[in-house]
Amino acid sequence: MTIVFVAGTGTDVGKTWWAASWLRAERAAGTAVTARKPVQSFAPGGGDTDADVLAAAAGATPEQVCPPHRWYERPLAPPMAAAALARPTFTIAELAVETTAAMPHEATFVLVEGAGGPRSPIAADGDNIDLATALQPDLIVLVADAGLGAINAVRLSAAPFSECLADTELVVALNRFGPDHPHEANRAWLVERDGFTVVIDPAELVGLGRDDA
Repeated sequence: MTIVFVAGTGTDVGKTWWAASWLRAERAAGTAVTARKPVQSFAPGGGDTDADVLAAAAGATPEQVCPPHRWYERPLAPPMAAAALARPTFTIAELAVETTAAMPHEATFVLVEGAGGPRSPIAADGDNIDLATALQPDLIVLVADAGLGAINAVRLSAAPFSECLADTELVVALNRFGPDHPHEANRAWLVERDGFTVVIDPAELVGLGRDDA
């Protein structure tokens, strides 16, 4: 079983779109996929949640993607949302156990999407870096906006992953990439100067993270 962790350089950079698009591409290639959103917080009445979007892409139910007791109806970091709703606190260890529990026996590819940026709190005792470290994924995909600020955002966000998961491959996914000089320049700099593997289309991710890729 391959586990991949999808993170973003911040909120609203497009990581759920990338995650869902990647899931659809893997399914089209014949991969047995499973999607997991360990915890989510959201504004009530704001449309589909991340779990809804991932479930549609993976051919699952939102409750299979994110356990119902980890849905928090406040647009705050999950542990803050839980506190605002007067619900019990939860830990990184609890999220890690719930994420890997009861996997479909046929699943060969498990996509886990974090919440917020790398250092955004995701549990009472840790952030997305801590959760990824607990899960020990085979691949990390870091989604960043392709425009101005991309290089700084990628460098700052990739550094803690590299420190805590030095042996795990990290791929940068530039979202909203277009025939625009800053976009092309940012990609070239990240590849040529910083040595990152950079993709601009979710289809480029199919097969990554596996020994036979």
